[in-house]
Amino acid sequence: MVSKRRRLDSKDNETLAEDASKIMKQPLSKLAKKSHDSHEVEENGSVFVRLLKMSGLTLRTGENQNQLGVDQIIFQRKLFQALRKHPSYPKVIEEFVNGLESYTEDCDNLRNCLLSCERLQDEEASVGASYSKSLMKLLLGIDILQPAIIKMLFEKVPQFLFENEKSDGINMSRLIVNQLKWLDRIVDSKDLTTQMMQLISVAPANLQHDFITSLPEILGDSQHANVGKELSELLMQNTSLTVPILDVFSSLRLDPNFLSKIRQLVMGKLSSVRLEDLPVIVKFILHSVTDTTSLEVISELREKLNVQHFILPAQVQASQSKLKSKGQASSSGNQENSDKDCVVLVFDVIKSAIRYEKAISEAWIKAIERIESEAEHKALDVAMLLIIYSTSTQTKKGVEKLLRNKIQSGCIQEQLLDSTFSTHYLVLKDICPSILLLAQTLFHAQDQRIILFGSLLYKHTFKFFDTYCQQEVVGALVTHVCSGNEAEVDTALDVLLELTVLSPSAMRLNAVFVKGILDYLENMSPQQIRKIFCILSTLAFSQQSGTSNHIQDDMHLVVRKQLSSTVFKYKLIGIIGAVTMAGVMAEDRSVPSNASQRRAEVSSELCTQVTSLLQLVHSCTEHSPWASSLYYDEFANLIQGRKLAPKTLDWVGQTIFNDFQDAFVVDFCAVPEGDFPFPVKALYGLEEYSTQDGIVINLLPLYFQEFAKDVSQVTSQESSQKSMSSVCLASHFRLLRLCVARQHDGNLDEIDGLLDCPLFLPDLEPGEKLESMSAKERSLMCSLTLLTFNWFREVVNAFCQQASPEMKGKLLNRLKDLVELQEILEKYLAVIPDYAPPFANVDLDTLDVIPWSSSAPSAKNRNKAKMRGKKQKADSSKASSTDTLVTEDTSECDPVPSGRSQVDKESTGKEGKSPASLQNYRGFLRELDIEVFSILHSGLVTKFILDTEMHTEATEVVQLGPAELLFLLEDLSQKLENILTPAKRICFLKNKGSRNIGFSHLHQRPVQDIVHCVVQLLTPMCNHLENIHNYFQCLGTENLSVDDKPRVKAQEHHTMSSCYQKLLQVFHALFAWKGFTHHSNHRLLRSALEVLSSRLKQTDKEQPLEELVSQSFNYLQNFHQSIPSFQCGLYLLRLLMVLLEKSARPAQKKGKLASLAKQLLCRAWPHGEKEKPSTFNDHLHDLLCIYLEHTDNVLKAIEEIAGVGVPEMVNAPKDASSSTFPTLTRHTFVIFFRAMMAELEKTVKGLQAGTAADSQQVHEEKLLYWNMAVRDFSILINLMKVFDSYPVLHVCLKYGRRFVEAFLKQCMPLLDFSFRKHREDVLSLLETLQLNTRLLHHLCGHSKIHQDTRLTKHVPLLKKSLELLVCRVKAMLVLNNCREAFWLGTLKNRDLQGEEIVSQQPSSSESTAEDSEDGATSHVSKSRATEDGEDEASDGQKDQDSDESDDSSD
Repeated sequence: MVSKRRRLDSKDNETLAEDASKIMKQPLSKLAKKSHDSHEVEENGSVFVRLLKMSGLTLRTGENQNQLGVDQIIFQRKLFQALRKHPSYPKVIEEFVNGLESYTEDCDNLRNCLLSCERLQDEEASVGASYSKSLMKLLLGIDILQPAIIKMLFEKVPQFLFENEKSDGINMSRLIVNQLKWLDRIVDSKDLTTQMMQLISVAPANLQHDFITSLPEILGDSQHANVGKELSELLMQNTSLTVPILDVFSSLRLDPNFLSKIRQLVMGKLSSVRLEDLPVIVKFILHSVTDTTSLEVISELREKLNVQHFILPAQVQASQSKLKSKGQASSSGNQENSDKDCVVLVFDVIKSAIRYEKAISEAWIKAIERIESEAEHKALDVAMLLIIYSTSTQTKKGVEKLLRNKIQSGCIQEQLLDSTFSTHYLVLKDICPSILLLAQTLFHAQDQRIILFGSLLYKHTFKFFDTYCQQEVVGALVTHVCSGNEAEVDTALDVLLELTVLSPSAMRLNAVFVKGILDYLENMSPQQIRKIFCILSTLAFSQQSGTSNHIQDDMHLVVRKQLSSTVFKYKLIGIIGAVTMAGVMAEDRSVPSNASQRRAEVSSELCTQVTSLLQLVHSCTEHSPWASSLYYDEFANLIQGRKLAPKTLDWVGQTIFNDFQDAFVVDFCAVPEGDFPFPVKALYGLEEYSTQDGIVINLLPLYFQEFAKDVSQVTSQESSQKSMSSVCLASHFRLLRLCVARQHDGNLDEIDGLLDCPLFLPDLEPGEKLESMSAKERSLMCSLTLLTFNWFREVVNAFCQQASPEMKGKLLNRLKDLVELQEILEKYLAVIPDYAPPFANVDLDTLDVIPWSSSAPSAKNRNKAKMRGKKQKADSSKASSTDTLVTEDTSECDPVPSGRSQVDKESTGKEGKSPASLQNYRGFLRELDIEVFSILHSGLVTKFILDTEMHTEATEVVQLGPAELLFLLEDLSQKLENILTPAKRICFLKNKGSRNIGFSHLHQRPVQDIVHCVVQLLTPMCNHLENIHNYFQCLGTENLSVDDKPRVKAQEHHTMSSCYQKLLQVFHALFAWKGFTHHSNHRLLRSALEVLSSRLKQTDKEQPLEELVSQSFNYLQNFHQSIPSFQCGLYLLRLLMVLLEKSARPAQKKGKLASLAKQLLCRAWPHGEKEKPSTFNDHLHDLLCIYLEHTDNVLKAIEEIAGVGVPEMVNAPKDASSSTFPTLTRHTFVIFFRAMMAELEKTVKGLQAGTAADSQQVHEEKLLYWNMAVRDFSILINLMKVFDSYPVLHVCLKYGRRFVEAFLKQCMPLLDFSFRKHREDVLSLLETLQLNTRLLHHLCGHSKIHQDTRLTKHVPLLKKSLELLVCRVKAMLVLNNCREAFWLGTLKNRDLQGEEIVSQQPSSSESTAEDSEDGATSHVSKSRATEDGEDEASDGQKDQDSDESDDSSD
């Protein structure tokens, strides 16, 4: 039988194909015999028919099925026995096959033989399969017939290869090949494989796919390797068969190396395959991955799998199809849907692989983790992280950690996330719950950048997903809002507000969830309350307001309820809510001229509602100065931030104008009436008024009415009109000036008289009268000073942006008044320890304690001051008031505020000699707007003085002086520190809002706007910095110390030095802002650097960022020559470090930083620098750390300080310092010691351990390095003999243990393979270390003797490390065949001075390490051995001493 088989070569293939084509061209009648009657049974007398009938199978003609009368297994057994027992066996087999071949020449007969037989036997009687096989299938199950039948079938196949399917849907070629599937046994599998591959090679394309996918069901396992090889060749020849071949590879048992080659072949074609083939290809790649190759394969797959390449063109095509016919659009739409389905299938394959193969998910995470550049990250990376997070529960923590790192490094930005969702939204939609869970987790982070990324996840989920997902997003955000975590609440409200603006219709469907936040307003900050009411008002009063009436009703109910409350906390909520609602309702929604009449009616109705709502708020707040002031400030914020409808703005402006004029402004000629304790004058006027002209702010009479105790005396002067409290002056003015500015496009000519008008006040300068004043008089004068101070702050806020030189001159004069009033106010505060100032701002967090001023008789009537004649224009009192710090903590309004306690204690008993700082009273000062700092642009301003006929009478030059510059810079520095510096985590017992006291207005503006304003101020600040630099350079050339100069010069020197420091602090706060890492803020950073670099070199062309950073560094570095104080030098270094962080090559500048730091350490600073030990010590520690971190050789720097500077300091007189390092004194030694020990431990810990594979030179360099490190450690440890205070001993115990641990991990492996070649060096190293460990052992004994628990708690860990060192040295000796050099000794317990501790028994035995080659040692080596032995002995005594230490500590 084998001899009859033959292998078809290439020529045979061509012949077979030609024969098949010829057969198809012949008429079918020539291929078949005459058809029998369809109802007859085949009755010819051939061997084939007789044997089948004897075995139980009857052949039928026509379309009827062949009938099987017995079970299939019985039939096969009978036929097999009939053939074997036939007289002519084995010739009968050939006759049987010839008969079958003749019978199947008829197509109908062949079809019947290929289809299943009809069963005549009852189903219960059958013991075989429940289905009937075809005749061919039954015959193939007989081994002696199988080869001949297979040959015959393959000869039949070519007849039907190019034949179309018949009407009954049967394809004869497929039917023939199906007979070969799932055979119980294959007699000649190799021959079958050969014939199948030959058939595949000549089959048409549509059949090739089916034949290839059938191979795993036809062939045996032994042929998988051969089939794989031939299929791989076919794959390279015909890429259209990639999908079926790869599908088959997944079902075959193939060699991993072979699969790896196929994978590489397929991976190379991945970028050019069709999208519909991609799922199968990706499936094959992932299924062929092993644990060892997973990372490599996934990394390559990540680079070459570009789904956007397939999706984006389809989207463009779909958008273009809208311009074409409907038929074309439909076709394009179908293609787009098909592409999307294929993409979904690709990710389904990936998700399946990730779910069941842990190695794949881990490899994908590692592949993304290895990417460092932002540009190399793809949308696929973010999508895969989200998919892995949702699919694999074991890798959730890993994905979270990786995402946090990528966000913090700036690798994943908003643009990339947007691309991810726009490309893969169909895939991500299925994992929406996991995305929301991830966003919720990121919201709990401390880093603001991570929280913002979580908010982006919420926004994109809402934007791209369906209604159900949008509802889940809103529900999750509402949960965050109600969580109570301040950062979570703020970010969640920002997201809700943005979604409300961008998708109002979608948010309106979920308004019922947002409305539930109204139940949690009590615990919200004012800024958060504003956002909540803004969100709800936008949803309720939008253009389609008819659908939101229920929200309007609920909001009106809440607002009215809160306004009518007698609890001020709730009244405050009502005021904020009502004003915010009014702002949304009255927002200017300009409509075209052809708008419908109905829109005009609606607008008029809304205007009426706004008016009535504001009148309601006014009536509910007019009897409380607190509430009135808050109302004015809140309304001012609204006008500043929103553009109101002109009709509403006109009504508001006129009302506020009249109220302010009647309440606070009187004529200059009006004489204040009342029994005042001090003479009343019109003070602080900038112009000379005649008795007929001018206006005055009526401050003292108004405030004295509130201050006076005799109520009857006040009521006798009351009129029928209601009066306004003087504490509302600043807030009312702010509202007035913003209304006027909004109405007149920023022009304030209508109220410019308020800039230079005086105030009715007593002489505020206390002078010598301060000590003789009563407590009541002091309180009155202090309050008047504070009110005047706040008034001028609001005046400066109002007129700071006026352009005329005359206005600028007056503004600078007002700034001088502010500096003068600040000094006066500090004098009063220093002698009034229990003073409770009139409030300037309101905060929800501290309303439980209300200062006495809140109970002032604000409802009393006051005399109405009438405005007359010539000064009507100026009389329209313009109120330029800064923003009320509503979010501010009013704990400082407490009669005994905690924030002032320390100041009060310090000032008690000092009278006015030591003025109190206003830093702790920030909550009672009106906030300066960020626009005020435009005054920094001012240089010399010429002010014209006019006569009565408006002719120029004289000119006056006004400039910004050092005191005024310091006043502005202090405020700017505080603002930037608050808004740009991340808040430190605080204890939950502390007031969380205290940090934001005095910065309410600042926090209502975007951070980017603040940074932009500061960048605009860089040029004038650079001018001031250079001027101060020149001042100190000129001062240095005079060769006079500060103490030799007159007192005025000393004060000027101090002021200029403070300006210098504040300027550097402002620069540092700006460039240290973390927001510069965000892609959207890169332009701001470039603008700031361009300002600095332009001070050195002007250029028109745009420079690269690296060049800008370098030039800015060089510019700022030049200022080190004129540093006037230690703090200025430290801030300059910090600023330079921040710039280096933005450089791609920071190593080039590190040496300069170290050099500058050393210059500061080696400079003798004025004695005043050391009067504040806490701050000076902190600054000194920071400076020393900067020096040691940036120097080229840390060990050399430590040796220089410890080996040169410290001995100089020790040998110097008691209060003297080191001559090399003047900053090193006995008081600052601990600072130096701690920094050096910490940096030494950090340095050796970062040194890589040596390996035996390293070169000899590397070994020698590392040995030398460790010798220097141990020498430095020895110098530092020995210093505790001289300085034995607790801080020094604590540092020795803490960092001594860490150094020993680092020696064990990093140095001992090096000594293992360096011992033989560098024996002397190793011995020297161990000898030096032995002396140090002995001292550490003495330190442990000292700690136990003194029973200092602060020290003894470190002893057990230290002794454990020393014991490990003993064992490790012994192991090194054993490794080098020197075990005999290890011997035991005894060591006595001693204290720091080396005295024996007699209370303990010397019971600890020690093992020591020494080398002895050839069994003989010299005298020197023996002495070394002895010393080493004592050292190791001191280490070995750990066990007993540890127990004793524990006992003593107990």
